[in-house]
Amino acid sequence: MLLNLDRMGPGRYVLYAISILTALFLLLPVVFIALLSFGSSQWLQFPPPGWTLKWYQAILDDPRWLASIWTSLKVGCCVMVLSVLIGLPAAFALVRGRFPGRTALHAFFISPMIVPVIILAIALYAFVLKFGLNGTFIAFVAAHLIIALPFSVICIVNSLEAFDQSTEKAAIVCGATKMEAILRVTLPAIRLGIISAALFSFLASWDEVVLGIFMASPDLQTLPVKMWTTLRQDLSPVIASVSTLLIFLTIAVMLIAAFLRRRFAR
Repeated sequence: MLLNLDRMGPGRYVLYAISILTALFLLLPVVFIALLSFGSSQWLQFPPPGWTLKWYQAILDDPRWLASIWTSLKVGCCVMVLSVLIGLPAAFALVRGRFPGRTALHAFFISPMIVPVIILAIALYAFVLKFGLNGTFIAFVAAHLIIALPFSVICIVNSLEAFDQSTEKAAIVCGATKMEAILRVTLPAIRLGIISAALFSFLASWDEVVLGIFMASPDLQTLPVKMWTTLRQDLSPVIASVSTLLIFLTIAVMLIAAFLRRRFAR
């Protein structure tokens, strides 16, 4: 039941206050991290004694940070593409299929969101170690794909369920084949769900650290793993700078998703 704020009287101001305090509680740590990344102190000191960009320059001057960023980007892009390529036919099977075990299959695709990540990490580590793939690019992609695929399936399934299938049938009546109707009618109609699946899959891979720790090697690390290993050795403002870059990238991806959603809605 929706609340009518105009009829709540003074109580609405209490609701406003609670909402503002909750937003501040969630956002202030992020703001502090961003401010610390510009501090001139070599320690995480707040308030900063001065302001500087040298910690961002330190990231650009360190090839290890750049290599980890590049690895995360490559892994994230591969996971994004594979997640959509696998999630799209899986979503069609789950929505339109009529076969025994369809509900169990749906639960199987969603299960990585329920199973604790540490359990997945241990199981995958034992698997890739058996085949000698630990510390390889393939291991990173496979591990991140497991946690990204549920996001892809959920987004595309929701779009397919909201799609009016009579439009596709009308295209078939007009002479299109089943595949042509799907490619020219259905896929453009659910493109927002596909784009959302791709963006969420990328973010799930980009931000994953637990699986990355088990899959990493001294020569191949993603950005979250590099941050974790650096925190174990030294707590410097460089970590705050990298965290700020991660925050801004996440915000940028979400803004792109919102822009595309509004554009396609029109």
